[in-house]
Amino acid sequence: MEKLKIGDITLTWLSGGITYLDGGAMFGVVPKPLWTRKYPVNDKNQIELRTDPILLSVGDKYILIESGIGNDKMSEKMKRNMGVLEESSVEQSLQELGLSSSDIDIVLMTHMHYDHACGLTKWENDRLISTFDNAIIYTSDVEWEEMKNPNIRSRNTYWKENWEAIQSQVRTFHGEQEIIDGIKMFHTGGHSDGHSIITIENQGELLIHMADIMPTHAHQNVLWVMAYDDYPMTSIEQKQKWMKTGMDNHAWYSFYHDAHYRAIKWDNNGEIIESVKRVRE
Repeated sequence: MEKLKIGDITLTWLSGGITYLDGGAMFGVVPKPLWTRKYPVNDKNQIELRTDPILLSVGDKYILIESGIGNDKMSEKMKRNMGVLEESSVEQSLQELGLSSSDIDIVLMTHMHYDHACGLTKWENDRLISTFDNAIIYTSDVEWEEMKNPNIRSRNTYWKENWEAIQSQVRTFHGEQEIIDGIKMFHTGGHSDGHSIITIENQGELLIHMADIMPTHAHQNVLWVMAYDDYPMTSIEQKQKWMKTGMDNHAWYSFYHDAHYRAIKWDNNGEIIESVKRVRE
């Protein structure tokens, strides 16, 4: 498991599952000859994407960013369509660290699409229960409202199986929220109406988790947004803002979906100056 230190805070990437999604959808209107220079593609025009939660060790607290793709939530047909080759092993990852899902104090959900939220619940005796039973779960008020009342476009990604069992644990915020000292969530919109990003500041260091408005390192260009984004111009505006903030402050950027990099620090010319690469087994 790859790790990164931001001051006194340790980030550890867990194993949350693998999907292979259509490269054209992941890069929107960007021509294939351009994006394939940045990110490998297979003969089915699919790109490998992780769904790996990030565990934060902050003093005596354990905080999780996202929850993984979960287990036994999808039909075989959906797995084929979504290119799901491996489901979640988050609980096994935690066990390797001497922890259990009950040790998680807080879960930060940038948004509640199925590939981020399926891991919030699990099957036990033919019913769904909370995976992280002792955790407070944070998401924006806009995202939570759409999760419970999806529209005609979003109902395929907001599932009651992922929220009904955990609704008593959810705390929503409007605009921005400091979760604990140095860790904040900011509502951005863009990918979804309620999408948020996360910032971590400690001992003069900064990390920005852009979630799905910059799902991989290849989406560094502010104009490269996904066809999956509900509000692409908002994604572009927020990327402009947070890429400038990060580069001006020598920030790290972390990834949930990237199959090649866990985190990257760019200079003002967009060149990689430090990175944490994903180690392939």
